Amino acid sequence: MAEQKKYIFQVEEGKEGTDGRPSVGPVYRSIFAKDGFPEPIQGMDSCWDVFRMAVEKYPNNPMLGRREIVDGKPGKYVWQTYQEVYDIVIKLGNSLRACGVKDEAKCGIYGANSPEWIISMEACNAHGFYCVPLYDTLGAGAVEFIICHSEVSIVFVEEKKISELFKTCPNSTEYMKTVVSFGGVSREQKEEAETFGLVIYAWEEFLKLGEGKEYDLPIKKKSDICTIMYTSGTTGDPKGVMISNESIVTLIAGVIRLLKSANEALSVKDVYLSYLPLAHIFDRVIEECFIQHGAAIGFWRGDVKLLIEDLGELKPTIFCAVPRVLDRVYSGLQKKLADGGFLKKLLFDSAFSYKFGHMKKGQSHVEASPICDKLVFSKVKQGLGGNVRIILSGAAPLASHVESFLRVVACCHVLQGYGLTESCAGSFVSLPDRLDMLGTVGPPVPNVDVRLESVPEMEYDALADKPRGEICIRGKTLFSGYYKREDLTKEVLIDGWLHTGDVGEWQPNGSMKIIDRKKNIFKLSQGEYVAVENIENIYGEVQAVDSVWVYGNSFESFLVAIANPNQHILEHWAADNNVSGDYNALCQNEKAKEFVLGELVKMAKEKKMKGFEIIKAIHLDPVPFDMERDLLTPTYKKKRPQLLKYYQTVIDEMYKTTNAKFAARG
Repeated sequence: MAEQKKYIFQVEEGKEGTDGRPSVGPVYRSIFAKDGFPEPIQGMDSCWDVFRMAVEKYPNNPMLGRREIVDGKPGKYVWQTYQEVYDIVIKLGNSLRACGVKDEAKCGIYGANSPEWIISMEACNAHGFYCVPLYDTLGAGAVEFIICHSEVSIVFVEEKKISELFKTCPNSTEYMKTVVSFGGVSREQKEEAETFGLVIYAWEEFLKLGEGKEYDLPIKKKSDICTIMYTSGTTGDPKGVMISNESIVTLIAGVIRLLKSANEALSVKDVYLSYLPLAHIFDRVIEECFIQHGAAIGFWRGDVKLLIEDLGELKPTIFCAVPRVLDRVYSGLQKKLADGGFLKKLLFDSAFSYKFGHMKKGQSHVEASPICDKLVFSKVKQGLGGNVRIILSGAAPLASHVESFLRVVACCHVLQGYGLTESCAGSFVSLPDRLDMLGTVGPPVPNVDVRLESVPEMEYDALADKPRGEICIRGKTLFSGYYKREDLTKEVLIDGWLHTGDVGEWQPNGSMKIIDRKKNIFKLSQGEYVAVENIENIYGEVQAVDSVWVYGNSFESFLVAIANPNQHILEHWAADNNVSGDYNALCQNEKAKEFVLGELVKMAKEKKMKGFEIIKAIHLDPVPFDMERDLLTPTYKKKRPQLLKYYQTVIDEMYKTTNAKFAARG
């Protein structure tokens, strides 16, 4: 690993396994931390300090913006300055105290990103309340669990989510006593709240509660918990990840050092489009970085179909995305190219090859072909507003073909990051203009130590020439534990090391490539985790199948399955529906596939499975999974890697045809 000295350096030796513990590889650190980890600015001990110091330094800078709606049509972005936001935050804090919210209370925030979301969060930061985000895609069941588990006493809620919040009653009202709408409240909602013993306020009404009152702000310590973020539980209930002030301010310091080292430092001129859920750590931390720099944050209108239009109006400089959004951008551009005719496509392809060729030789995206950028690719840049200088992708792996395509045509840096809620978001991020980092998540950020731990049962060796193993992270950015779940904390935090469950492989240049998941849990392209054994157990209850293997991966947004149907039930169905053919022929029949898939979907709905857990395509194999084909262990457990290898072509075909169907529906 000679060349890797460029981006990481070793701080500790690797160790052979002892006392039943597997071997561990050497500990590495970012080259940008050669002289030690960057420290937060003097006096910046909490998230409140991040905001307070920005207000002192940049009171008149635009901070939060939303589009003005004139005669039902979206207009320009209208801005509140840092000082204006601060004044509302202080009022809101006074109102919270006036209605009896005590120190270390848990405040829920439920809804899509908006200025009110940030204002509510900052009021929590000011008074040392625990901010408990409830991301707006959650259904009432998960919201109820989180409110009760974290003992949330007050919830800020987007106006259109009020009815969903009321579905958690009466169970949630053991803790939840007050609800504050980000907008208005109808008379019916006031009456409904009363029946549950709740008090509900409209936003403006609540702000008046604190008028004429002033409350001192408590002193905040680095070790204080700032937020409890619930992860969308891979198995069982969501887990409350406790994140301290120190984790967030340390991470910001690392991001600043990284961007400066890559000559891409943030400044007051930067503009960010807030659309990824603030309830996820990825967006939360990025917005904190923007606030520290006195930069501007504009909010989308909450509709993915209007996202490109919002981009065009706001003209952000940094665009954070999940692969699913970038896949849409890629597909849209490919469709435009296909519709544009032969000559346009020829011109585009020639320009692409020319520029990509120069980038492969080591030229930066700016130097590679200014003329192609101007004549061919500038339209793509304009499509993203015209000012984007960095696209940062996180939450799931970005397909290499999409990443390389965007690196060429978007006329900006395309970086891929990796982190967990437990590691306070970005723990790795690829570097600008490094084509050799394509398909990796880059080297560690300059505020963590990283090592790999061998996974013998999966034949991953952290001490091999090509080091592979479970990614383990150490540093001040790590979480403080799972709320009320010390048992689960002990499982993943061992001797100060966070065990991520993801298997990585060090690259010669010091970047990390994610290659597997330690447990049988995987992520879909929209960032949702799927606990596959749990799902298979539910589908296994369907009488029409004898056995089912469910498959998904982080480049696709849905699940597919291979099933061994129950021969008797399938033949019985065929007789009733005038479908001819023997058992083998029936397994090939499209109507038979629809029938079996329908039975599985019925069970999924009956068991209230989530949308992304519902199988979208199926292949029927008349031959049961067996040991002869190495698909089962002697104890009849499924061998997943072997199943994937055996059925790979079938799976590829299922994804291809199902994706084509989705695309045709638009």
